[in-house]
Amino acid sequence: LEVLKEYPGDGLHVDTLLDSDSHGALTYNDFLILPGSITFPASDVSLETRVTRRFTIKAPLLSSPMDTVTEHSMAIHMALLGGLGVIHNNCPPDEQAEMVRKVKRYENGFIQDPIVLSPETTVGEAKELKTKWGFGGFPVTEKGTLHSKLLGIVTSRDIQFHKNHEDPVTAVMATDLVTAPAGTTLAEANEVLRSSKKGKLPIVDKDGSLISLLSRSDLMKNIHYPLASKLPSKQLLCAAAISTHDADKVRLQKLVDAGLDIVVVDSSQGHSVFQIAMIKYIKQTFPDIDVIGGNIVTREQAAALIAAGADGLRIGMGSGSACITQEVMAAGRPQAAAVRSVSAFAARFGVPTIADGGVQNLGHIVKGLALGASAVMMGSLLAGTTESPGEYFMSSEGQLVKAFRGMGSIAVMEDKSKSGAGKNAGASRYFSENDKVKVAQGVAGSVIDRGSITQYVPYLVAGVQHSLQDIGVQNLDALREGVNSGTVRFEMRS
Repeated sequence: LEVLKEYPGDGLHVDTLLDSDSHGALTYNDFLILPGSITFPASDVSLETRVTRRFTIKAPLLSSPMDTVTEHSMAIHMALLGGLGVIHNNCPPDEQAEMVRKVKRYENGFIQDPIVLSPETTVGEAKELKTKWGFGGFPVTEKGTLHSKLLGIVTSRDIQFHKNHEDPVTAVMATDLVTAPAGTTLAEANEVLRSSKKGKLPIVDKDGSLISLLSRSDLMKNIHYPLASKLPSKQLLCAAAISTHDADKVRLQKLVDAGLDIVVVDSSQGHSVFQIAMIKYIKQTFPDIDVIGGNIVTREQAAALIAAGADGLRIGMGSGSACITQEVMAAGRPQAAAVRSVSAFAARFGVPTIADGGVQNLGHIVKGLALGASAVMMGSLLAGTTESPGEYFMSSEGQLVKAFRGMGSIAVMEDKSKSGAGKNAGASRYFSENDKVKVAQGVAGSVIDRGSITQYVPYLVAGVQHSLQDIGVQNLDALREGVNSGTVRFEMRS
């Protein structure tokens, strides 16, 4: 150790590494992070991080708002696993709002707005509701509304094999109910559920009227998904994308009404008068909604969006695997240089950043985080999973695959089937909706089946934990502090 003091420190400081005058602008593949000293197990590494000014998640992973990546199933499971899914907007507003509702209804503490049936509701209608929402336990009240006298509960078992769909639900509902009085705490209610072994616990007032509901399935989700991204209400955190067009103000209202927490203003080039105006409108009209702006790659772009009120920034232009903006438009920036430059600037204002694009493997996730990003957004890495939209098919090579397409691909920009009214989220994202000739800034193809993200995301989380263990830091704040101070060093690779 005494001899070691005769030598300068190994490797490069991050500012030396990313000195574009010396090395040019770098991508993730151009460098490595030097290992540090291991003094703790990988399981002790915390990956908790802010994704906007107000919201924190336990895993720094987001799914991209692409129509072959994130709909409600992906958003639900990303949130359950500690990350966040951003629901795409290449669909009619009502359809996107319905996806937000499915995310918000998937897990709850006390369910303040349960779906309530009336005595006249038929078994067939109850089955349709079960198919629509994915669950089958519905309280029945005298008036079919909340704050009405509770009569019973209809469960999946009650209606599953009942042959006459025209019978009222009162013919099959359970009436031997266990209830809890108003004022019961969540901990007390969970204990009643455990001891009663019932599937649902209605909360009633002194007159026996239903005021809220608790579900055993939500209790089990708390046990199985301890990292879940949730609000104090126990609902899953939900994000969705909109465009910069004035027409999407109507879309946003529908999303907010459905329970949206975070809106992502989705544009290939975020530094525009359209996005600045939209961010200002959102912050003035919906102060309780956090706004993520982008995409950007320079400090100048970041400054404009932060000044407009952005609560988070997406970094990346042309670096995604299905994006060819840099080649076609000659505009963009290598991702490593972009992430470091923007993140260092945004940190001075307390604005988290999301490294979006260029993530081809687990190591790229770690590099994005080391360069200052609070989280990393993925598209192609998640596109082939069970939870991504679309059906599997067999490729010509005999492999099980799913379709994957960039939102700037001709396939998306000319697809009028999704957004309705002739509008298209891909075209609007690239400011091409009125162009007679479309210029592709993305490609379409397929990705190999990766199985379920319930196995894949925990693998990514464990991999990042082991990487930080190798580097010698126990959390993301320590990683960024080490990079800034020079104790975490880098090296160029050939």
